[in-house]
Amino acid sequence: MLKKLGFSLQANSKQKEGSEHRDRDAQFEYIKSLVDARKCDGNPVVSVDTKKKETVGDFKNGGRELRPKGDPERVRVHDFVDKEKGKVNPYGVYDIARNHGFVSLGISADTAEFAVGALRKWWSAAGLPNYPDAKSFLVTADGGGSNGYRVRLWKWCLQQFANELSIPITVAHYPPGTSKWNPIEHRQFAQISMNWRGKPLYDIATIIGLISSTRTKTGLNIECHLDQKTYQTGIRITKKDMRTLNIKPNFEFHPEWNYTIIPIPKSVCQEPNPDFQILQS
Repeated sequence: MLKKLGFSLQANSKQKEGSEHRDRDAQFEYIKSLVDARKCDGNPVVSVDTKKKETVGDFKNGGRELRPKGDPERVRVHDFVDKEKGKVNPYGVYDIARNHGFVSLGISADTAEFAVGALRKWWSAAGLPNYPDAKSFLVTADGGGSNGYRVRLWKWCLQQFANELSIPITVAHYPPGTSKWNPIEHRQFAQISMNWRGKPLYDIATIIGLISSTRTKTGLNIECHLDQKTYQTGIRITKKDMRTLNIKPNFEFHPEWNYTIIPIPKSVCQEPNPDFQILQS
């Protein structure tokens, strides 16, 4: 009866964007102006984000891949995490001007310290060799997650990184609910997902190989490095700690989203605070 009435089986369709911030479009225009200006100056412009956690082992991976007929890849029926292999956190850094991708594959927690650690690894491997005369550094990021604009540890670790580089780091966050417009999502992460579709992520070596072999016709190539460091969760940066940072917010337009972290001279630069408050679980 339902079919006669014009009904059919249909899946949910993601179309509702939810509430929009009134300055959403203006922030996009502001980020574009920053990116264009920095690219013209020959300074690095990167888009950063964490790809979803991936379970390591012989588990089903979405998508289909060509194989001999009647010979599908055999994987586990249940997706219970393998305690020995665990999960990995792929944190990506996408160089917008060079169309170059970088992934830091973490085996610990996805924290702000891990996020800045990925930026540091990218700078050593690809940033400094290609931008030896950089005078500034622009990072575009989502508004939430380990690199969210409310995360104090993110700004604290960026200050240490800026001090190491001796160049200012400007950060521009995308408005809430617009993370899918972050360039790294469709220019890097989507390409990785297509490259390993239908392929079980048996071990870390397999994951690194699949990420590193991702290529596109437009010239994208990706490096992948394993980060074996254990990152502590629950680190709390106090207001007193924040007052020691050299942050210049953009008071003309959404200073919470747009700010520059200026290096502190070594003569007055303090060491990372050993008295971080640890939140007890």
